[in-house]
Amino acid sequence: MDANLAMDKLTSMTRSKPISSKHDNANLMHPKPSRLSALAVSIALSVCMASPANAVLEHKTVVHQAIDAQKTTSTIQNLPFIARSADPWVIKADDGSYYFIASVPEFDRIELRHAATIQGLSQAKAKIIWRKHESGPMSIDIWAPELHKINGRWYIYYAASDKDLRFHNRMFVLGLNGDVPMAGEWQELGRLKTAHDAFSLDATSFQVGEQRYFIWAQQDEAKSYNTGLVIAKMVSPTQASAQETIITEPLLNWERLGFKVNEGAAVLIKNGKVFVTYSASATDDRYTIGLLWADQTADLLDPKSWHKAPTPVFSSNPALKRFGPGHNSFVLAEDGKTELMFYHARNYLELQGTPLTDGNRHSYYRAISWSADGMPQFDNELSDEQTLAK
Repeated sequence: MDANLAMDKLTSMTRSKPISSKHDNANLMHPKPSRLSALAVSIALSVCMASPANAVLEHKTVVHQAIDAQKTTSTIQNLPFIARSADPWVIKADDGSYYFIASVPEFDRIELRHAATIQGLSQAKAKIIWRKHESGPMSIDIWAPELHKINGRWYIYYAASDKDLRFHNRMFVLGLNGDVPMAGEWQELGRLKTAHDAFSLDATSFQVGEQRYFIWAQQDEAKSYNTGLVIAKMVSPTQASAQETIITEPLLNWERLGFKVNEGAAVLIKNGKVFVTYSASATDDRYTIGLLWADQTADLLDPKSWHKAPTPVFSSNPALKRFGPGHNSFVLAEDGKTELMFYHARNYLELQGTPLTDGNRHSYYRAISWSADGMPQFDNELSDEQTLAK
């Protein structure tokens, strides 16, 4: 059965996020030098020999034309950073190294990568640290794992469902026995306890001052939409406070295309504000990223503290072969200053099957910039490479 049709029939339980995830070791950020660059050098040398007086000027012109052509080719190809990996989550460790975790196309396991540098993640070997159960509440649809270090201990939050109760997703927790995520033993710590037992997923955690919070995606009790975003204080790494606040619901037209969805929250604290990006609509080319924000000193459990951008901040751009970008994360680059955004997208429009069966959502990353009034700028019209070169 078509996954989207199945999800339509189960609207009350719908994931609306037919995750198509991707993991593969064939991951390149930049294309290999083409014959174009060799041609540019050859032409430049001939120019220098033929016309010494104008050699420098003409050499620069030819080389820049070649470089521009290469950049255009790279942009059109939109080569993934890590192929077939959806919902990418990247975290910087205390020693400056990086971990990468994401959904895999089979939705049957959790994999983890580690490297000294961002670029090193693309070539790092993925280690399987957990597999789904044969039956029960963690037996299918292992979605959107996130790695967090809380009070000196490592945790992974993820969503899973029961193969006998499809689209009955709940949130679960793994805890590490040890200090090294790639080497220690990961133990199941059970469900992430929340006040409402409802379809839920995409748990993330963040800290403001001394208080730590959870944000996750959850279906409303009336089942009038697939998921909105809920915030609560953290009681422990496995339990949220009973006081929950809905901070956004899919009420805008662009959040209700295919499915009525707000999900995949990612938090960035900067310039005295708590920024939350989230993903909306069905997970095809209509999938898109929206933005919430609140003052860092505000009561984050008061829905009036939160502001919402009326239009998407990052969306499909056919000219860049970027379709359905969503479910991002933020991390500081090696320079300790540049904010990077990891996200997934497809690089073609027509699905190969359905959103659930098309596993070709790839991970990409780009730099975000900041406006004069301290708001994040996502530069939707620029390619990833262009943002990194700014």
